[in-house]
Amino acid sequence: MNVRYRVELSQTERTELTELLSGGKHAARRLKRAQILLAADGGASDEAIATNVGVGSSTVYRTKRRFVLGNLEAALSEEPRPGANRKLSGKEEALLVATACSSPPAGRARWTLELLSGELVRLTAHESVSRETVRRRLAENDLKPWRKDMWCIPQVDADYVARMEDVLDLYSEAPDPERPVVCFDESPIQLIGEVRRPIPPEPGQIERYDCEYKRNGTANLFVFLDVNRPWRKVKVTERRAAEDFAVCMRDLTDVHYPGAERIRVVLDNLSTHSAGALYQTFPADEARRVLRRLEFHYVPKHASWLNMVEIEIGVLASQCLDRRIESYTRLVAETAAWEKRRNAECARINWMFTTQKARAKMGRAYPKPTLKSDQNQRVKTSVPRY
Repeated sequence: MNVRYRVELSQTERTELTELLSGGKHAARRLKRAQILLAADGGASDEAIATNVGVGSSTVYRTKRRFVLGNLEAALSEEPRPGANRKLSGKEEALLVATACSSPPAGRARWTLELLSGELVRLTAHESVSRETVRRRLAENDLKPWRKDMWCIPQVDADYVARMEDVLDLYSEAPDPERPVVCFDESPIQLIGEVRRPIPPEPGQIERYDCEYKRNGTANLFVFLDVNRPWRKVKVTERRAAEDFAVCMRDLTDVHYPGAERIRVVLDNLSTHSAGALYQTFPADEARRVLRRLEFHYVPKHASWLNMVEIEIGVLASQCLDRRIESYTRLVAETAAWEKRRNAECARINWMFTTQKARAKMGRAYPKPTLKSDQNQRVKTSVPRY
């Protein structure tokens, strides 16, 4: 059987299979067939190939046969398989899609596969429709009615565009030590303690921890990020009131950037993020002294993605906070260690979105000017006489 189908790859085919296995996202069966062909071309026996690749000897035989009788693509691809006719006709599939996109029955929050299969039985002549039939037809139309995504739909008006381009222009400016650009935001975090001691991992056994936990309160993280140099600062506080924001701004001017002439701060529209918070916290002369060296640049509403520090907070959450931290003291120590290591690595955010790209991608959503920018246009005015 194996003598008849002998695999001899050309250099081009060998290169193609090597590149297929070197990277990229491909089906597991396709990768295994590529391994079979390369091993067969190298002279390995069917038994050795089946053992090393982890397939049956019949798979090795069929792959070699399809290559010899066909070509490389035929050997890597699936053979057409006979199957039963589709149970739902085109009209019935359209009815299924329309039903899945409609409101669910009274008393139900959303459509499920069972509800949809029952509805098809009621609306068509079929005596039964399996949930798997419903799932496959919905998958072909990229529909999952039992899932919902929550997201904010921003209103791209003139104010949105003005704030967006203001922030993007800040990011594109050349670094100026006298006028640094600092992104600022905050993130709440729960302090979660263990009720029972976790069991550490060991060979053949992953770490195990109890599903029950103890809630020890909350804390807040104020995060600073310099746009033009690899520096960030994480400050842990017990709350995020206006007074805490004011203290962070004074730290920014007096501790972190004492020699800067003016600090441009990119932040969101939270009610506490205002100049009034400093007057609420400090005497008037102290608040005025700090504000003289600050310049606030607010991102548009529902556009926190424009604040570069949001990316840094995501990195902090995945690298440091993705676990149970039981106390305020430990949270301070862990975030300080993360901050020190991250700064030592000179990690930076590679921001690619510019004003030009925003106009190219979002041009249709930009507000239409009411007055044409025609220099030759004359405006007729009337001056009242007194």
